[in-house]
Amino acid sequence: MPSEAAIIRVDDISKNYQIYARPGDRLKQFVYPRLGRLVGRTGLKYYNDFWAVNGVSFEVGRGETIGIIGRNGSGKSTLLQMICGTLSPTGGSIRVEGKVAALLELGSGFNPEFSGRENVFLNASLLGLTTEQIEARFDSIAAFADIGEHIEQPVKTYSSGMMVRLAFAVIAHVDADILVIDEALAVGDAFFTQKCMRFMRNFMKSGTVLFVSHDTASVRSLCNRAIWIEKGRIVEQGDPKDVCEHYLEAYYEAQQGKSATNRVIKNRPAIGKATFRDQRAALINHSNLRNDLRIFEFDPSAASFGSGDALIRDVRLTDDDGHPLSWVVGGEAVRLQITMEAIRPVHAPIVGFFLKDHLGQTLFGDNTYLAYQDSDMHFDVHDLYQAEFSFEMPILPAGMYSVVASAAAGTQEHHVQHHWIHDALFIKSESSSHSTGLVGIPMSTISLMKLDNTES
Repeated sequence: MPSEAAIIRVDDISKNYQIYARPGDRLKQFVYPRLGRLVGRTGLKYYNDFWAVNGVSFEVGRGETIGIIGRNGSGKSTLLQMICGTLSPTGGSIRVEGKVAALLELGSGFNPEFSGRENVFLNASLLGLTTEQIEARFDSIAAFADIGEHIEQPVKTYSSGMMVRLAFAVIAHVDADILVIDEALAVGDAFFTQKCMRFMRNFMKSGTVLFVSHDTASVRSLCNRAIWIEKGRIVEQGDPKDVCEHYLEAYYEAQQGKSATNRVIKNRPAIGKATFRDQRAALINHSNLRNDLRIFEFDPSAASFGSGDALIRDVRLTDDDGHPLSWVVGGEAVRLQITMEAIRPVHAPIVGFFLKDHLGQTLFGDNTYLAYQDSDMHFDVHDLYQAEFSFEMPILPAGMYSVVASAAAGTQEHHVQHHWIHDALFIKSESSSHSTGLVGIPMSTISLMKLDNTES
């Protein structure tokens, strides 16, 4: 992206905090270095340096939506605060063009003693609106927040959800060029979150959005680019799908050690080739609106991660008789089979899958945990085992889709990821009768009738 197109330019910025082990060390740091300079002793230091952000550089183009991901304490919030100007960097420079509206720490910018109404005027004026503009927009702000009579009550009486509602309602009405959001929407209820997402999608048509989220699905869905930050430094930035997948791999590696599957799988082929047949031949419906789904073969060398204690050897879609399919029609019954090999003993196995669209959004998925949580199932070294999921294939809009396959062990909450393949199986929807939503669900019946409204 050319520098001339940047609306936000972050150049080698850093933020350092001095961490003192004891309160007395702060006084020593204030006094002793000054005395040391008088007697020719320099370099006295009674604190440890903590670099919350260290040498970060990137640019954001006008109209881009950038997602920032990373674990807690990685420096994401500190970075946003410096971009918004509420925190000064220790080094480097930041240039921002245009009006910024930010939703950072919960309740930031609010006076707890003031009423909601008074805080609207205070907050909106800080964001550049005149009193006349705020008065003209107040009813719309109050309607967006939808907190009723609480708008006249002190903010200190608000719940976290009410505070987010009011804060977001204000920034939605200040005609900002740049919207900065730091995970605050996580405390909102589902209805308000959907309202905020509708506003954000509309804002993204012309404005610039920079937001922090732990929800990688939202980053993949909303963003043009993702930035992954760890320990104050950028680990990776680029395509949201790639960055989020690598972040997920690193998360599991931090929990269970370095991934071993990429090394092992290259030396072991997939389980034998299947003879595919075309399911379309048996169909009566030859309409050009039929949802023809082309199924590609399992790719054993697809990007993956995991401990390597078990390896996925095959993923395929079959009909009810177990015959592998190279084509499926949306609405037809299919089975998804995932075959694994135990490289080491596997106890309490869990096998699952997701179907994702080209943006990485999860459309649906399931796993074997609930069905087998009370069993003592285990597999020995070199045992082959297979999970099978039966369902009706949804009607998919034209485009590319992929099946994510996973073999793990443990419980739903605490498990070891043995092998996770990001794009184990590709599906291409060639044509579709689908009209609305991410997927279409086949209807068992559709009826329209006149009801008898005669009073009895």
